[in-house]
Amino acid sequence: MATTTNIWLNLGSISTPRQPKFHKVKPLKASLFDFPLASKIMVRNLSFSTTESCLEKEFSNFGEIAEVKIVKDEVRKRSKGYAFIQYSSQEAALQALENMDRKYVDGRLIYVDLAKLDKHSYYRPPITSGPPEGKMTATRREEQNE
Repeated sequence: MATTTNIWLNLGSISTPRQPKFHKVKPLKASLFDFPLASKIMVRNLSFSTTESCLEKEFSNFGEIAEVKIVKDEVRKRSKGYAFIQYSSQEAALQALENMDRKYVDGRLIYVDLAKLDKHSYYRPPITSGPPEGKMTATRREEQNE
């Protein structure tokens, strides 16, 4: 036969529950408004045959390009299908982002977004004042070799 036991708790004075506090949370996605000097974009879904000079040609319509870098597999020495393009101005990067996102390059639909900061430099503003030291775009290398 089962028995039931009643337990009485003395809670003393019962107060009304406190209202939860809401905090505004900033989205993690970098934007031109968070980093007003951001001028580097990331281009994804590239064909493995796309070259830096091809990207420079396609994206130079929007402003002066300081650097184009296709990310390559270290072992196979082949493109991973994405690249970074550093413009000399924020306005040029914004124009490229607005005009080239979801366009076709070398037969592939590409996606363009602002480059995000790496995990080690997340709390620092991006370095965007002009071209990187000692770096040259493919076109500038060709001009210098002539």
